[in-house]
Amino acid sequence: MEISGIPFGTTDWSSVDAIQHKGESGFAYWRTRQFGGMRVRMIEYTPGYLADHWCTKGHILLCVEGELHTDLEDGRTFTLRPGMSYQVSDGAEPHRSYTKIGAKLFVVD
Repeated sequence: MEISGIPFGTTDWSSVDAIQHKGESGFAYWRTRQFGGMRVRMIEYTPGYLADHWCTKGHILLCVEGELHTDLEDGRTFTLRPGMSYQVSDGAEPHRSYTKIGAKLFVVD
């Protein structure tokens, strides 16, 4: 990854408006900043959230709070707890996430 053309800056995530996205169940609240072609998000999933689609977008994702379960289309399942991350490239393994207790994530894509 090459990051260029972005001056030094800070983000107070509490001042970025949260946009609600409905899942198959529960909700995701995205706080999003765009830096050139790079999207950076702080996402909060409500307890019981289940994504409504299989995602093929690449991400680097860090679990900040809670617990996130991610299923891959090939049947593998992974669980992230605070301090754990995953990375996947565009068009690689389709993935779908859910949480029983809620989760807060930092995502770069």
